[in-house]
Amino acid sequence: MTLTLIVATEKNHAIGYQGKLLYWLPDDLKNFKATTSGHTVLMGRKTFQSLPKGALPNRRNIILTRDKAFRADNAECFTTLEAALASCTASEQVFCIGGEQLYRQTIHYADQLIVTEIEAVANRADAHFPKIDNELWIETRRVFHAKDEKHPYSFYFVTYARK
Repeated sequence: MTLTLIVATEKNHAIGYQGKLLYWLPDDLKNFKATTSGHTVLMGRKTFQSLPKGALPNRRNIILTRDKAFRADNAECFTTLEAALASCTASEQVFCIGGEQLYRQTIHYADQLIVTEIEAVANRADAHFPKIDNELWIETRRVFHAKDEKHPYSFYFVTYARK
C-alpha cells in the first residue's frame, strides 16, 4: 500500500475554517478528482460530513471516527487508523484527504505529499496542515498555476517524496 496525503494550504499551512475549505480553486478541485479517482480516500468523520454529496464517487471511501455507531452510505468506517490501514491491500493507493487531526496522524506513515500551495494568507483559519520537515521530505515536482478569472490566487501543485 502507498499512502499519499493530498491537501490545499495557504502560506501559513491553514487548510480550513469551520469545516470548509478556505479557497475555491476549480483547477485544484479537478486535479484532486483526477488524482484520487479510482483509488482509496481516507478521511476523518468531520471531513466526510463536510462533503456536499457524501461519499466521493469512483473511489473507495474510508472514514476514521471515534463514534463506533457512525455509518455512512458507500463508505467503510473504522475506529482506529491501524484498522483502516490494515483493510487496504498491498497494491492499493490510498489518499488521506483530511482533516487536520488525520493529517497529523498519517504524515508519519505517508510515502508522498501532494500539496496545492496557494499564494494567499487566510483571514481566519481553525485547521492547519503539519509543517513539512525538509529533513524528511524532498520536493520532486512543482507546477505553477497563475491567477485568472476563475482563480483569485496563484498556486503551485507540489509533490514531495519521503527521503
